[in-house]
Amino acid sequence: MAAGDRKTNRWLKAALLAGAATCALTCASAVPSLAQSPDIARMEPSIPEGSKLILAANELVYNRDNETVVARGAVQINYGGYKLVAREVEYDQKTGRLKARGNIELIEPTGNRLYGEEMDLSDDFANGFVNALRIETTDLTKLAATSGERVDNEEMILNHAVYTACTPCATDPTHRGLWEIKAERVVQNGRTKTIRLERARFEMFGRPIAYIPVLEVPDHTVKRKTGFLFPQFSYAQKLGLGVTTPYYIAIAPDVDATLSPTVLTRQGFLMEAEFRKRFHNGLVTLRTAGIKQMDSDTFTPGKSDNLADGFRGMVASTGQFRINPRWSFGWKVMAQTDNNFSRTYDIDGFNDNTFVNQGYLSGLGRRNSFDMRAFYFDVQDADPDDNAERKQAIAQTLDHEYIVPQPVLGGELSVTTNITNIDRDLADTLTIGTSDRFLGLEGGMTRLTSEVEWKRQFVVPGGLVLTPLLAARGDIHRLDMRAPGGGLNPYGGAYETGGSATRSMLTAGLEARYPILATTDYSTHLFEPIAQLYMRPDEDLAGGLPNEDSQSFVFDATNLFERDKFSGFDRIEGGTRANLGLRYTGTFDNGVLVRSIVGQSFHLGGVNSFAMPDLVNAGANSGLDTDRSDYVGMAGVDLPNGISFSTSARLDKDDLSLRRSDTSLRFDGAKVETEFTYTRVAAQPDYGSLETASELQSKAAFKFHDYWSVFGSLTYDIGNHVISRNGIGLSYDDRDTVFSIVYEQTRDRGNTNANDWSIGARLMFRTLGDIKVGDATLTGFE
Repeated sequence: MAAGDRKTNRWLKAALLAGAATCALTCASAVPSLAQSPDIARMEPSIPEGSKLILAANELVYNRDNETVVARGAVQINYGGYKLVAREVEYDQKTGRLKARGNIELIEPTGNRLYGEEMDLSDDFANGFVNALRIETTDLTKLAATSGERVDNEEMILNHAVYTACTPCATDPTHRGLWEIKAERVVQNGRTKTIRLERARFEMFGRPIAYIPVLEVPDHTVKRKTGFLFPQFSYAQKLGLGVTTPYYIAIAPDVDATLSPTVLTRQGFLMEAEFRKRFHNGLVTLRTAGIKQMDSDTFTPGKSDNLADGFRGMVASTGQFRINPRWSFGWKVMAQTDNNFSRTYDIDGFNDNTFVNQGYLSGLGRRNSFDMRAFYFDVQDADPDDNAERKQAIAQTLDHEYIVPQPVLGGELSVTTNITNIDRDLADTLTIGTSDRFLGLEGGMTRLTSEVEWKRQFVVPGGLVLTPLLAARGDIHRLDMRAPGGGLNPYGGAYETGGSATRSMLTAGLEARYPILATTDYSTHLFEPIAQLYMRPDEDLAGGLPNEDSQSFVFDATNLFERDKFSGFDRIEGGTRANLGLRYTGTFDNGVLVRSIVGQSFHLGGVNSFAMPDLVNAGANSGLDTDRSDYVGMAGVDLPNGISFSTSARLDKDDLSLRRSDTSLRFDGAKVETEFTYTRVAAQPDYGSLETASELQSKAAFKFHDYWSVFGSLTYDIGNHVISRNGIGLSYDDRDTVFSIVYEQTRDRGNTNANDWSIGARLMFRTLGDIKVGDATLTGFE
């Protein structure tokens, strides 16, 4: 073994630099990719100043007459992070040529590996030749060529090159990828920073599927370059076959755009454009799309898609900014010529049934949070009068929560504030049977809510945990809404008709928990009886104020122990109430986990808020509208073999009949994944549900080969005896190649969908690109 400095080992430096340059320059030469091509390094590797060279060989010969230095037999060189292995390395001082022979392997500091049988380079590295070249990169791509040559210190030329990506090869060397690219010549130009493929062909399953006479792409040093992207395909029942050819435009280092023209066989030419501007702390996008619809008669007569006979289009913008690590603001807004364009033509990111336009400012501190938002709900349906959207509220909200850093009387003191402003163009009313529900009133309303809460936890001797609580809340309302009732929709409650209103609520509460831990040789069990008592006056103006955010109410085990069981701020739970229940968790040594909650709530005094008339009948048939509530419970078990089961139920307090149930059974295995969910809700005539509703949802996926899977989902409406949604798909995924094809059908009774069924497909090649035809995701498998 010998060691020396850089100046005294010129021939070894030449070997390392030549090998490293060859490896680096050929890493990406056969990769036609914009952003993910392997590295093409500089002409000379970066070796730290003062690096020592370590050489190991069976024999080292210096020939003074021929002025050559030869290292033979298991030659190993380690220098500046580069490692070179060969059977023999020779440096000719007269010709300035360096030759390495036999099982050459060069490992770069980056981890890339170069293999070859013969390497011959000039000591100025302007010209060189490598025979039987093979490269493996750290991102698990492979490149092979019969020979490689560098010319005039500028171009690297590979002959008969083959490129592929092979992630499974890292664990299974016998694995053969589905695809590869072969080219007669690959030329990388360091001056123009381009890679040119000549007479290239793309092969799958060993068969050529595409031939490319000449293709020139930028190398990895060019982050962005104007040009065409991979084409995209789509198919929809009423739009026809669509072909999109995106064109990317690099305007400036922080500005770019994409033009996406699409030809639809049934509707004509659709043009999309997106402009992006990046700042040091955020991003702004501007999106637009439009079409002169060719065949409106394809759509349902009398609906918005059918009546939109001329130009249809949209314009949208998004913004995301990070003011500092704790504060951010942004927006997402859209305007369109009619109420269903973006949904019908599946404009990515703007095709939801209800698109939520919003702007926000939010901050999060260690002990406080702030969130201010403005909303406009754009309902995308086929109603030409746009009544559903006009019934939606235009809302602005502000939420702030602050927790006092220091204990107050030994407990935690917090302040919660909410400001909500609502405006609506049309009243949103619903009559089912004898139940009238006023989901939203015409006009405007502003509410300011502030609440102070103090609580402290005590652990008394014997293990009993006591948590006393005190809370005070106040509300101020501005009311400018048309009063409900009159005509065919009478309102039985006492609605507040004044221009303003105030209300307050004081709460004194106590929670008692007594955890009991029981252990055996094979299991651990935690039993926790819980009792709560909350004393409050009656709710002010119960049912007499607008109810915008407390409409959705379900009484179950998850909110049994909540102080206020209403979901929002517009209603307040009043009166004195007690909640009793038992919580249990069991853990077994064989991996079984069991959990459950069961309990009941009791109204002890005052006016029961859930029994009072309400604009949306929020408490009706809820199980809390009587002095003694229904029984609620939930239970779940997780088995080590991948089976999990959970169920929740509400049972009638008198006859234990089932009022509501949600049951789920799931299995996660190595080859099979499946889940069944059953939901049953008994009739709630006072709430507006006249019939018992029951639905079964199922989904399953089966991996029938190493990388192949088939999957499907089905939703069955048991009450109406109809399959409301179904779909099936096939996929292949080895991380280098992703292929999926999906068929999905939705039965839409309201004719709000432009398309009742769809087929989607996706084909992705790692490091190359992604081709999509429609939406290749199945509901429930996102």
